[in-house]
Amino acid sequence: MRGIVWFRRDLRLHDQPALTAAYQECDEVIPLFVFDEPLLQSHQFGSACVNFMLGCLEELASSLAGRGIMMQWRRGEPVEQIVQTATDWKADVVYWNRDHEPGAIERDRLAHQRLGKLGVAVRTFKDHVVFEASEVRGATGEPLQRYSAYRARWWNRWHATTPSVQPIPTTLANMNAVPLPPSPPLPSVSALGYDPVSPWIEPGERNAQKRLRWFTQGPIHSYARTRNLPAIDGSAKLSPHFRFGTLSPRMAIYAALNALAKGGRVSRLDVLTWVDELIWREFFQQVLASFPHVAEGPFRKAAVPPSRKPGPERNSLFQAWCNGQTGYPIVDAGMRQLNQTGWMHNRVRMVVASFLIKDLRLDWQSGERYFMQHLLDADMAANNGNWQWCASTGTDAMPGYRIFNPALQSKKFDPDGAYIHRYVPELAGLSAKRIHEPHLMTADEQARAGCRIGTDYPSPVVDHQLARQEYLTLGKQEVTR
Repeated sequence: MRGIVWFRRDLRLHDQPALTAAYQECDEVIPLFVFDEPLLQSHQFGSACVNFMLGCLEELASSLAGRGIMMQWRRGEPVEQIVQTATDWKADVVYWNRDHEPGAIERDRLAHQRLGKLGVAVRTFKDHVVFEASEVRGATGEPLQRYSAYRARWWNRWHATTPSVQPIPTTLANMNAVPLPPSPPLPSVSALGYDPVSPWIEPGERNAQKRLRWFTQGPIHSYARTRNLPAIDGSAKLSPHFRFGTLSPRMAIYAALNALAKGGRVSRLDVLTWVDELIWREFFQQVLASFPHVAEGPFRKAAVPPSRKPGPERNSLFQAWCNGQTGYPIVDAGMRQLNQTGWMHNRVRMVVASFLIKDLRLDWQSGERYFMQHLLDADMAANNGNWQWCASTGTDAMPGYRIFNPALQSKKFDPDGAYIHRYVPELAGLSAKRIHEPHLMTADEQARAGCRIGTDYPSPVVDHQLARQEYLTLGKQEVTR
């Protein structure tokens, strides 16, 4: 029997359910990746994300080639390509791991239907999450809308089922090669229509496992305290690897829980705080799968202030936010980190999102799109879920009147200004006392620091206290309507 393994968001060999099943059930196996041409042309994702994906693919192709297996690739509309290759290669069955985004669900439904008409069997597997939406439900079978309830049932499910981790199939290097013409080298990122950049986080399965080992042997044991400090390397930075499946969530959770059993410098609170972040990831995946309308708009209608109307003022404020030129150092450092590296620290993501929505009073969808176009880990479910949380339109939404004060956030989580110094070099001469609110410096202080506010570094585009009051006032008006 000849099978095709359709790689998508699962670019690895370890704990790869579709690949494992194919090598258990077939005499011949063909690994295939399809470059989604309509998605590439949409530029929903940016160069950082596409470069990372290509790096992951290159390593996967190399790992397969080292075992005598040539990965095939095609480029075009995915359903058409998978149907055509199954026909051309006389495949009996196509294997893939399920994706939970609305567009992917429809794509896979069509592929399943078209292949079935050709007499080609389809086998699909759970992979991108530990538990799919249908496996973690409320008492009456309804999708859960509160994270606390989801988390409790997620852990119950974990203890009841004990998910397994699958090794690389032992038959991988022992199977006869399929007599197909070799695919040409993978296309360059430029050929895909994107700019070549060097990913700030190293792509590929080997780097994912290396980073996981480093994290679980050290930083995870102080994670609850250090995860909010953007100046230090205290977070796992594995989200791009989860996004493209170079690391399975099962392996990550087992690695974290195993750290508890090794003794030594171990903190149960720290380890479980990190696992909570992975459960949040699955919560947002099940929200997207169960309530696909969130991909286009708010999860729920909320009495939140209206966004600023389109026009020159709105455009000017949005550009200042995008470029890291708002006059609020922690916000500007975060946006510049994103623009330069394709990454932003999670605490800072919340600060810049709150600033866009509640200080500048701009629509959260603009921020959501900007992040998707610039992040290495551009994941629809996580990105949408976090933006809606900040906008108070999501499930576990931030209360509408809770507004982050950027200066206070900066003083609390970057007290010495080390993170700000890294990404806002204009402020290099400022003391820790002034770096969080440089606009409060006197003319003499500005001269001594070599930083003139309004010239070398922008004045605040809005006054936080006034913007906060305006947001609160408008919010109260919405409540009384």
